[in-house]
Amino acid sequence: MNQVPLTKVMDLLLDAICVVDAEGRFVFVSAACERLFGYTQQELIGRNMIDLVWPGDRERTLQAAAEIMAGRHKTHFENRYVRKDGRVVHIMWSARWSESDGIRLAVARDVTELKRADRIRRALYEISEAAHAAEGLSALYRHIHKTISDLLPADNFRVALYDSSSATLSFPYFVDERQPVPEIRALDPESPIGEVISTGRGLLTRTASSDTAGETASGAEPDKAEWLGVPLISHNGAMGALVVQSYSGNVRYTEEDRNLLQFVSTQVATAIERKQAETRLRHMAGHDPLTDLPNRTLFHDRLDVALKRARRDKEQLALLYLDLDGFKDINDSFGHAAGDQVLQEVARRLAQCVRASDTIGRMGGDEFTVLLANIRGLECVEIVKEKIRAAIRAPFEIGGRTLTVSASVGTAAYPDQGSDKDELFRQADAAMYAAKAQ
Repeated sequence: MNQVPLTKVMDLLLDAICVVDAEGRFVFVSAACERLFGYTQQELIGRNMIDLVWPGDRERTLQAAAEIMAGRHKTHFENRYVRKDGRVVHIMWSARWSESDGIRLAVARDVTELKRADRIRRALYEISEAAHAAEGLSALYRHIHKTISDLLPADNFRVALYDSSSATLSFPYFVDERQPVPEIRALDPESPIGEVISTGRGLLTRTASSDTAGETASGAEPDKAEWLGVPLISHNGAMGALVVQSYSGNVRYTEEDRNLLQFVSTQVATAIERKQAETRLRHMAGHDPLTDLPNRTLFHDRLDVALKRARRDKEQLALLYLDLDGFKDINDSFGHAAGDQVLQEVARRLAQCVRASDTIGRMGGDEFTVLLANIRGLECVEIVKEKIRAAIRAPFEIGGRTLTVSASVGTAAYPDQGSDKDELFRQADAAMYAAKAQ
């Protein structure tokens, strides 16, 4: 019986066998290494193994190598390597050190598919959980970014949403090392992202384009820009897209990456739709449907929060209560549709009279409230009060008619005129009726 050479036996093994010296240089590799790493045996001999390790795994790989050389062999050590074609493979090693020979002997098994399947299951679970637990859409987008980063390189990541009613594209989540967040714009069907949304199919391209803001880098070299986008499909069609981008020559997305991202995007689309619905319902519960101002419940909540902060930080705040004079005559003479338009315009004018940090509320009918937080003296309240009265006295152009109303405004300041919410409302309400009587 002929004796088979040991090297031939090792070359027949499906798992790869690697031998490195004390400095970490390959001194022997079996034939399976080419299938695993993409390099021929000749290309690997003499090369330092750490050069092939994924940068994020190098530190712990060197630590594991030191432990092995100290006599602690390892049987299930996992790390990632970068193949010659740029793809990342997950490898499970069993290795030991031969002190007499001055070498590390290791057997490597490709566990990329197992790791990928596990990561996909974990990603789908995490996205589903985030849809329930995330506080708002912004938190959900951040969680989606983190989850996808565990699946493939996603340093540059964006969520694009398409509004079919206006044929516009927005980027509620946009992380990019070279570009600012794009403005809302019309969808260009000829652009990469336009093609993804229009066709409902993923797209992998390495062609950089300087005239597609929000899609590829304006200064990237065409042979180095990697762009991968997949549609977000809802029951009504494509609602947007997920996009990952790389400006590094070390990253090459593959068709496998595209299929992976497309698979996960189905769960992402469901999560976004659910969170959007929750956001709409929460907004409706706390806002007046006519003016979109905070309603009585939400305004009281914000006043409670402001009072707690004012007590803690020893700040002043003011509550303004206003009622429209002559509004009933408009409803009686010109109808409720005209009255509704007046109320909407009043809400818009009030917003122009206060800071973004202040709160305007509609209590019902023609009564409005304003919360001025962290004021600097009562004279500031009087200035805002007069601005509001002047803004509302200006004529309203409604349905071809010029209408006029005025406002009676009462004020109450914390802590001088009330130490709690109820007292502030009583004082402001009384001051408003006194102003109306005058």
